[in-house]
Amino acid sequence: MKTGGELIVEALVANGAERLFCVPGESYLAVLDALYDANISVTVCRAEGGATMMAEAWGKLTGKPGICFVTRGPGATNASPGIHIAKQDSTPLILFIGQVQREAREREAFQEVEYRRFFADTAKWVAEIDDARRIPEFVTRAFSVATSGRPGPVVLALPEDMLTDKVDAVAAQGWQPVETGPSPASIEKLADLLQGAKKPFMILGGSRWDERAVHSITRFAEKWHLPVGCSFRRQMLFDHLHPNYAGDVGIGINPALATRVKEADVLLLVGGRFGEMPSSGYTLMDSPYPRQTLIHVHPDADELGRVYRPSLAINAAPDAFAEAVEHLAPPSHINWPGEAETAHKSYLSWSTPPQTGPGKVAMGPIMSFLESVLPEDAIMTNGAGNYATWLHRFHRFRRFATQAAPTSGSMGYGLPAAVAAKQLYPERTVVCFAGDGCFLMNGQDFATAVKYSLPIIVLVINNNIYGTIRMHQEREYPGRVSATDLTNPDFAMLARAYGGHGETVEKTGEFEGAWQRAVQSGKPAIIEIRLDPEAITPAKTLTDIRNKR
Repeated sequence: MKTGGELIVEALVANGAERLFCVPGESYLAVLDALYDANISVTVCRAEGGATMMAEAWGKLTGKPGICFVTRGPGATNASPGIHIAKQDSTPLILFIGQVQREAREREAFQEVEYRRFFADTAKWVAEIDDARRIPEFVTRAFSVATSGRPGPVVLALPEDMLTDKVDAVAAQGWQPVETGPSPASIEKLADLLQGAKKPFMILGGSRWDERAVHSITRFAEKWHLPVGCSFRRQMLFDHLHPNYAGDVGIGINPALATRVKEADVLLLVGGRFGEMPSSGYTLMDSPYPRQTLIHVHPDADELGRVYRPSLAINAAPDAFAEAVEHLAPPSHINWPGEAETAHKSYLSWSTPPQTGPGKVAMGPIMSFLESVLPEDAIMTNGAGNYATWLHRFHRFRRFATQAAPTSGSMGYGLPAAVAAKQLYPERTVVCFAGDGCFLMNGQDFATAVKYSLPIIVLVINNNIYGTIRMHQEREYPGRVSATDLTNPDFAMLARAYGGHGETVEKTGEFEGAWQRAVQSGKPAIIEIRLDPEAITPAKTLTDIRNKR
C-alpha cells in the first residue's frame, strides 16, 4: 500500500525524471515527503513563473519533459507563462498542480481553479487524477503526450486528499517514444523536386532534434550544396561558421536572406511551423499557397497543410528525417553552383558587429570580445527585447544544445533558463542576456542560482526603458512617450546583496575587466551594461526612428 504522493514520485523515477523544479505548497505535501527518499534532484525556486521556465529550458535542451510542481490557485496561475512558452516552442513539459480536496470541488473553495478550462488552449492535455490507483497510467501517458508528434506541455492536477490515500497500484513503467519517419516514396519525391531546382533553400526549426540529427542534416546539406537557414531562436541547429550557413530566419532578418527565401524555387522546411516571427508576418511565403515549391517535414500530421499547403508533406520527426537523407545521393550535376557560398558570405558580413554607437558604451566591441573568449559549447539564454538582437545577430552558434530562448517572445525567460542550463551542464559556461525590464520579471531567481552555487553570468543591458515598446511607440507616436520609462536598481549592488558578484560597465573599455572578474569570482554574477537608450538597434537610433515618421 502506497500513498498517492509516493506513487507520483515512483512514476517519475520509472519514466526517467532526473530533476524537478518547484515552489512548495501545502496542497502537495505528500509529494514533497515522498521526494525526501527519492533519487530525484529538486530545485526550489522563488516564483512559479521562473520554475516553469526552468522546466521548459530543461525540456528544450534535453528533448525530455521538464518537470515542475506548483501549488493550487495563485501557484498555478503564476506558472502559466511557462506553459505558454512550452506550447509555442513545442517543448515537452509536465506541470503538476496541487488541487483542492475532492469533496470541496465546484464550491469555489480556497484557491480552487478548474484547470481543464484554464489551460485548455495552452496545454496539449489537461487532466485531474481522482483515483490514486490510476497515477501510473496518467503519469506515463503524460510523458508520452508531451513528447509525441509536436511536443508540448501537459498539466496534471492532484487533489490534496488523493495524494494521501493509501492504495494498491500497479508499478509504473516508462513511456515509449512514438517515432514518425519518412516513407521511401516521400524521400524519392523530395530528391526529384530538389534535382529540378535552381534556387533551393533549407530552413531548420522546431524541436525533436538531437546532436546526431544535426550532424546528419549537415552532411545532407554538404552533399547537396544547399544553403541553410535556422528558424527564429533555433540557431543552435546549424554551425554558423559552416560554409553552407546563410543566417537566421527571424526578427530583423538580413534583407538579402529574406530575398533569398522569397525567391527560392524549392523551399525545404524541416521541423518548424514557420509561424509569424520566422515568416516575417507571413510575408516570406504566401498562405495558403506558397509561390515556392514547399517541402514541409514535421512530426505532427496536423501541422502539415494547416497554414501552408505543401507540394510535398512528410510526416516525420527531424531526427528520423535527417537520418533518412544523410546518405541520399545528390545529382551528378548541381543546378545551383555557388548559392551556398554566396549566402554564407552575406551572413558573415551581416553578423560582423559595428564597433561604434551612440553613448559611452558600444555593444559591438562587447560582442566581438565575447566571440573571442566564449567556448564553442557555451550556452546562451535570453528573454525578449531589442537587446536580444545583439545576441541573435552577432553571436555565432557552433554546436547543438547551446541556445535556450523563447520563440513565444516571453520576457523574463533568460535568467530561469540559465539556472536550468547550468544545473544540466555544470561544466559549461552559461551566459544570460537580459534587458533591464526583462531581468526584473524573474530576477528573484538569481537567489536560486546563489542557493545552488551556479556561476552563471547575467548581462543586464540597461537603458532604463522598455526598449522594444519605445521603439514602436516612437515610430507610431513620435515624441509622445507614455508608459515606457523605467527606474531601476543598481544591478551590481543587487547581485552582491543576493550573495553573488556584481559589476557595472559605463564605458566600452570597462567590459573586458568586468567579464574577467565575474568569471574569476566563481559566483553567480551580474554585469550591468549601462547602454544609451538611443542605441535601440545595431543600425538605428531612437532619433532615426522618430524622424523617419
